[in-house]
Amino acid sequence: MFGGGRAPILVLSQNTKRESGRKVQLENINAGKQIADVIRTCLGPQAMLKMLMDPMGGIVMTNDGNAILREITVQHPAAKSMIEIARTQDEEVGDGTTSVIVLAGEMLAAGEQFLHQNMHPTVIIRQYKEALEDMVTLLEGPLSVPIDRNDKAALANVVKGCIGTKFIGRWSDIAVNIALDAVNTVLIEDNGRTEVDIKRYAKVEKIPGGSVEESQILRGVMVNKDVTHPKMKRYIQNPRIMLLDCSLEYKKGESQTNVEITAETDFTRLLELEEEHVRRQCDEIIALKPDVVFTEKGVSDLAQHFLLKAGISAVRRLRKSDNNRIARACGATIVNRTEELQESDIGTGAGLFEIKKLGDEYFCYITECKNPKACTILLRGASKDILNETERNLQDALQVARNIMLLPKLVPGGGAIEMAVAQKLLQKATHGPYRALAHALEIVPKTLAQNCGANTIRTLTALRAKHANHTDQNTPCTWGIDGESGELVEQTTNGLWEPLAVKLQTYKTAVETAILLLRIDDIVSGSKKKGDKEVARPAEMQKEEQQQQD
Repeated sequence: MFGGGRAPILVLSQNTKRESGRKVQLENINAGKQIADVIRTCLGPQAMLKMLMDPMGGIVMTNDGNAILREITVQHPAAKSMIEIARTQDEEVGDGTTSVIVLAGEMLAAGEQFLHQNMHPTVIIRQYKEALEDMVTLLEGPLSVPIDRNDKAALANVVKGCIGTKFIGRWSDIAVNIALDAVNTVLIEDNGRTEVDIKRYAKVEKIPGGSVEESQILRGVMVNKDVTHPKMKRYIQNPRIMLLDCSLEYKKGESQTNVEITAETDFTRLLELEEEHVRRQCDEIIALKPDVVFTEKGVSDLAQHFLLKAGISAVRRLRKSDNNRIARACGATIVNRTEELQESDIGTGAGLFEIKKLGDEYFCYITECKNPKACTILLRGASKDILNETERNLQDALQVARNIMLLPKLVPGGGAIEMAVAQKLLQKATHGPYRALAHALEIVPKTLAQNCGANTIRTLTALRAKHANHTDQNTPCTWGIDGESGELVEQTTNGLWEPLAVKLQTYKTAVETAILLLRIDDIVSGSKKKGDKEVARPAEMQKEEQQQQD
């Protein structure tokens, strides 16, 4: 923050009033609440969309908490840390970005009354930490229900619950099938270790045109490339695929190279050497009789000529990530030098190599793979905005499916789990921040009721009564709110369940952010003064100076 390696100088004038940290804490709480208020209408199936304009004039329409906050520019440091938690939630579990902001804002607000009562922040923080530990114990213990990973109908139900609040809720059946198929494709179980790498091996390809119903998942890989020569074959069944990471052209000198030629035949010899080098590379490739060659680097005209004569199709300048996906899909090995090529490096797992034209672009399909461990999701839609929003929603669905595979436990949705946890915490605590935190959890069912226009007070009172009358200690009370109508429903019959991993991450992130912001008692910023000296001043002083200038 401060340049030149010098220690910051805290400048305080005689007449500057330094209040205790309470003023800063209340400011931080206020900033957190304002961010939460922006996002609050984006929770639940009746969520409103936000239309955001970026500085370049582009438009983003979404109700994804993380996507909205990413586009918002804020000055207050506490608000920036609130935005950061939405990004963390998105990276960790992919869903619950709106919930985590709404909860964190409410938990900060719950601490405000105790600051006004002159309670020390560390006392509030201690009780918050204790409440968080109890929440995690309850969620991992009696309040969660195990699920069979092989029960496709149950998994589809959970993913549908995630998609129901999004833009693609209308095409939920297609989206659910795509998400589950993609996760099952990239799932690898090795020595009891489960790995689901969606980011690397489940590529989403967006092609404007058509309708969302035409979206599909390919049993293989699709890349936005055409063959290098127009006469090469564009349709090959059961292709032998070779993957290279070297260029099929003469290697030029890395730095400036000088060649001294004495006889006029030397120049011809130089050109012959280049040609021989390319021919040798092509002969080594042709010896293994592949049908298709993919390379990450270039293919010279001469190499194209040799490959064409041998009946081999070539695709050049492939991305590294695409090459890795093709390797996983068809069982080939990426080779760095043509001298080291072996029969075992050839991929024979693909059933079809085909070049298709979609819109104005040519796409290369490697499909009908026997046991692909990578896939491509093909998204169609009327416009770029629709495609971007569909992709964001689909990423959430993929992450939810992945979370269930890694931790196959569920909790009831629609605000039911928040009410159940709050009820258990309220039985333990009678007063203080611990109790306030339990009440703060009720913001989720309250917001759900608000967003679909129900009578909030009546609905919440009825929901509290349902949970208070639940006597079985070993099972969660599954009464929650139907986000469409605002009525009370039992989630066992309604079938709205959420992955435990998402809820755990939401609660941990929200409470820890509230604790972090309550612990701040001063905001000091470095700013340049005359003579380029770095000076650190409290935020209140900066405000006072600004007012004096005005």
